[in-house]
Formats: sequence, C-alpha cells, structure tokens
Amino acid sequence: MEGEMKLFTREELKSRSTRADAVLIIHNEVYDVTKFLLEHPGGEEVLLEKAGQDASEPFEDVSHSSDARSLMKKYKIGELVESDRVQTRAGFSPQWTNEQAQEQGNWSSWLTPLLLGVAATLLYRYLFV
Repeated sequence: MEGEMKLFTREELKSRSTRADAVLIIHNEVYDVTKFLLEHPGGEEVLLEKAGQDASEPFEDVSHSSDARSLMKKYKIGELVESDRVQTRAGFSPQWTNEQAQEQGNWSSWLTPLLLGVAATLLYRYLFV
C-alpha cells in the first residue's frame, strides 16, 4: 500500500461486514476484501462470516500458502490503532517469507542413506558372491 497508513478502531470496522463493504483484521492489519469475495478459493461465505472482525486465528488455521499471503498485501488498507491491537501468539507471526528453511547438520539427513547403502552392500554380497 502506498502513502500514509490509515488507522482504524475495532468499533468502526464492526459495521463493515457486507458484500458491498467487507474488511478483515488479520494480525492487527486491516484488509478490504470486498473485491476479493468472488475470487476467494474458499468461497465468499468464509470471508463474510468474519468480516468486520479479527480473522487472524481462522486465517492461520487454514494454513494459507505463501502466494496467498503475498496476495494479501494488495488488499491492505491500514492497521488497528495502538490501543486496539492484540499481542499475536508466537505461531502466528505476521512476518512471512517464501524462503525454505535450510537443514544444517541434521544427522538423519546422512544416516538413512548410509544405512541403506550398508544394507544394499550386505544383500549383494549374500546373494551374488
């Protein structure tokens, strides 16, 4: 979103829960999903059910993809005022990334192939030598 970030209160967002004007609060950020209702893969009903409210937990429960999280940026219209913000749980971190975690020194990453190699060697010696 370009320009200055608009601040909203939860009270003023409560009435924005119709097909003509639907907003969601996700991790203290406000999204206008009115134009996205018909495009939403889960159907418009799930968005309208939480419209005008905090949808952080249901959003995370569905395990949205990184593509969906990236698409959200387009619909962000502001944030909650400081006094209406809630602390997000550790598992609900709004800092999303498309990067995959790197395995570093995980012993199981080399142990399984090693055991399979030893088993194949023993089987070969037993059957063919």
